[in-house]
Amino acid sequence: MAAAGVIALLRRCRKLRLNVYPCVHSWTTQPCAFKSSKPETLPNLPKDGAAHVPLLTFTEEEIMIKEMVKRFAQDRVAPLVQKMDEEAKLDESLLKDLFEQGLMSIDLDAKYGGTGASFFSTILAVEELAKVDPSVSLVVELQNTFMNKLLTVYGTEEQKMTYLPKMSRNLVGSVCISETGSGSDAFSLKTRAEKKGDYYIINGSKMWISLAEQAGVFFVMANANLSAGYKGITCFIVDRNTEGLHVEKKENKLGIRATSTCPVTFDNVKVPESNIVGQFGKGYKYAIEMLNTGRIGISAQMLGLAQGCFDQTIPYIKQRNQFGKSIFEFQGMQHQIAHVATQIEAARLLTYNAARLAETGKPFIKEASMAKYYTAEVATLTTSKCIEWMGGVGFTKDYPIEKYYRDCKIGTIYEGTSNIQLNTIAKCIAPEY
Repeated sequence: MAAAGVIALLRRCRKLRLNVYPCVHSWTTQPCAFKSSKPETLPNLPKDGAAHVPLLTFTEEEIMIKEMVKRFAQDRVAPLVQKMDEEAKLDESLLKDLFEQGLMSIDLDAKYGGTGASFFSTILAVEELAKVDPSVSLVVELQNTFMNKLLTVYGTEEQKMTYLPKMSRNLVGSVCISETGSGSDAFSLKTRAEKKGDYYIINGSKMWISLAEQAGVFFVMANANLSAGYKGITCFIVDRNTEGLHVEKKENKLGIRATSTCPVTFDNVKVPESNIVGQFGKGYKYAIEMLNTGRIGISAQMLGLAQGCFDQTIPYIKQRNQFGKSIFEFQGMQHQIAHVATQIEAARLLTYNAARLAETGKPFIKEASMAKYYTAEVATLTTSKCIEWMGGVGFTKDYPIEKYYRDCKIGTIYEGTSNIQLNTIAKCIAPEY
């Protein structure tokens, strides 16, 4: 089973004390652990989340998963980061390992091959992976928070049994929403689906489709009733090998280069009516709901990115001497470092709060948008400051700091731009007064 790796490592973690890797600073070695916030174990956290505990209090299982993913990121991901970034390609053996370790189906039910862990565990896993490589964390984030969740919540049992076991084992999913003229205005999409008997014929093109290069199945938002406007948007499952589906040349991107982003075109793609996910004309609703949850995942990615960059930088500036003392000892530097560390911690609490609200079924839209907006801002601040603190070496590719700087920019763009998050937050605030 795909989840065997996670389950086996969880059992092993209960018996073994994991070693902490030393602080290091080059591409060929692993990052050090975050020092200031130590989560405490709470084995009997009620499933309804009613216990009054700090946000940094985790269940035993959550801590085990967090530690396992941290080791996996250090041992397996870190040695490949620079090569994947330079070649703009995800290592195939690493993708296989993500499946084998159960990281592509963390909170998916065990009956479908998943680990059956909590949604919060997914957030912790994304954060830990992003500390080492935000690209790899995105693969895990999208599969868990969007594709698996979409089918779990709205798919028929037949659809679930057809796709979810494969998606926990070796099948990458990809969602197709954005188009050339449909970005933040997601519901103005032009891709259409025309009914022909018990089939639909899909025509159109999509842009900025994450994981398209690796995907074996696509969840396509297409308008099946143009006269109804956005209420005609319907979600279709389209297998990659379907005639007329074409994945075009991937984009040459600034950051998160290891994850593919490609145009996808549909030329008379024939899809059976049974491949509609959920109800006809409800695709817009499903997209919004998945994006709301996905924003917490992106928050975790930006949080991990900021923390990873910070962790790579501080040991260097403690060792680097100028004017007879380490850079860290200058008060002007200490104030800047303290400010950034505080921003990262605030971002962590926003992200964890949104995740806990989501998994306990409480309203979380405002909190998710706040977390997504704020973590993207903090990631931008942190990476910029870290390059300044590192000086000349921070501007070179010999150290990973400049990569964090390039990777963070996407956080203000995908799964809802920062301005869209501010709009959403304001809309949520209005009825509160």
